Amino acid sequence: MYNKVIFELDRGCVPRNYLPESDVEEKSVEELIPSNLLRTEGTGLPEVGENEVIRHFVNISVLNHHVDKGFYPLGSCTMKYNPKINEDIAGLPELTGLHPLQPEDSIQGALQLLYEMQEMLKEISGMADITLQPAAGAHGELTGCMMIRKYHLHRGEAHRTKMLVPDSAHGTNPASVAIAGMRAVEVKSDENGLVDLEDLKAKLDEQVAGIMLTNPSTLGIFERNVSQIERLVRDAGGLMYMDGANLNALLGIVRPGDLGFDVLHINIHKTFASPHGGGGPGSGPVAVSDRLKDFLPVPVVRKRDDRYYWHYDIPHSIGRMLTFYGNFAALVRGYVYIRMHGDKGLKEISRNAIINANYLLKKLEGVLELPYKTRPMHEFVLSGAPLVKEYGVKTVDVAKRLLDYGVHAPTVYFPLIVREALMIEPTESESREMLDYFAEALKKVVAEARSDPEKLHQAPWTTPVRRVDELRANKELNVVYQK
Repeated sequence: MYNKVIFELDRGCVPRNYLPESDVEEKSVEELIPSNLLRTEGTGLPEVGENEVIRHFVNISVLNHHVDKGFYPLGSCTMKYNPKINEDIAGLPELTGLHPLQPEDSIQGALQLLYEMQEMLKEISGMADITLQPAAGAHGELTGCMMIRKYHLHRGEAHRTKMLVPDSAHGTNPASVAIAGMRAVEVKSDENGLVDLEDLKAKLDEQVAGIMLTNPSTLGIFERNVSQIERLVRDAGGLMYMDGANLNALLGIVRPGDLGFDVLHINIHKTFASPHGGGGPGSGPVAVSDRLKDFLPVPVVRKRDDRYYWHYDIPHSIGRMLTFYGNFAALVRGYVYIRMHGDKGLKEISRNAIINANYLLKKLEGVLELPYKTRPMHEFVLSGAPLVKEYGVKTVDVAKRLLDYGVHAPTVYFPLIVREALMIEPTESESREMLDYFAEALKKVVAEARSDPEKLHQAPWTTPVRRVDELRANKELNVVYQK
């Protein structure tokens, strides 16, 4: 299924005659580096056998927690397993040897891959057009906000500088709004974890540029009033932005474009299994409705007859958002993932993510407080506030202790509208046995909080590095290695 594109990629990478002659004057090391900085003695590095070197690196490779090692239920981050076939394809020399300055005729296979990626993401999202340029989700947010801002400027409505942002939004939302030259205005959530429609109505006026809505929200709850929200925002002259961080819950089930959104950023490093969280770089394509397709960054890939080319003729483009054309290797991984699953497989991904989350929530019923009772989709949020009040155990203590059970902690203290929050997202990657294990581990940790709070205050006990002084680390950042 993916071989077709790979075999059509041009072999040979960069032909020699395409590279200009070097115009850099050659100099010796002595000319480039001051003599007082040159080493005059040996480095004193230890001489060790190959077996010792191998053992050293194998040992340090398992000191950190990662998705290949154990469960990683980091809410809103979608830390799903990264299939190794993605890495195999992205690592092919026919791909890694490409250079962004090569002539189009020499990279037709790569352009075909990007073009097909654009088309697949447009179909998945239900949007009219797309850019693959943004390097991450927050970069995609900024791209979308800049397009919204330019859209209003182009229409002579420079006064539209107010972006409505729900109080459960990702922290990057208001930051992106501000960098794009607008101001974020908070909209409250109601008792069900949905957008408070009365608060929304009170903040709609002629200054509104749009609303940034995460759907499902960071509470894992689908915004069932989205059609009513769209009508209210459109009547006020605003546009609809969807934060696509939680798109893993919607694949093949709901298309954001069909819900009336004008902008959607898509996290390739979440939904489509490119590595992230230290294993990046990420990728945050932005899909748009017909209203905004003339404002996309340049270039995009187009096809004429059997030839693929970079297209720059976008009337009101916001310009480039990234040097060259996006994080190609991350996009290749996402392309393989989509082609490998197909439309039916993508739907099963979201269905299983939703089933896993609700199964785990049922297993944890009564263990910690559930602040919003609305049935979630792919993730859910619990609160450790009663543990603080009764036993002096904070959510961070629970998170640290979970490490001793061999699993990573959920996202903690987010969303901000939940006190002592634990946001849990199991993804579709995990087996029922792993979910059972995590549920039992969290139950044991909560039981320990009641019987032996000090054990949690000192946790973790078994990790290579014990608990650090996080306050001091923030105040006195020192990244210099010392023996």
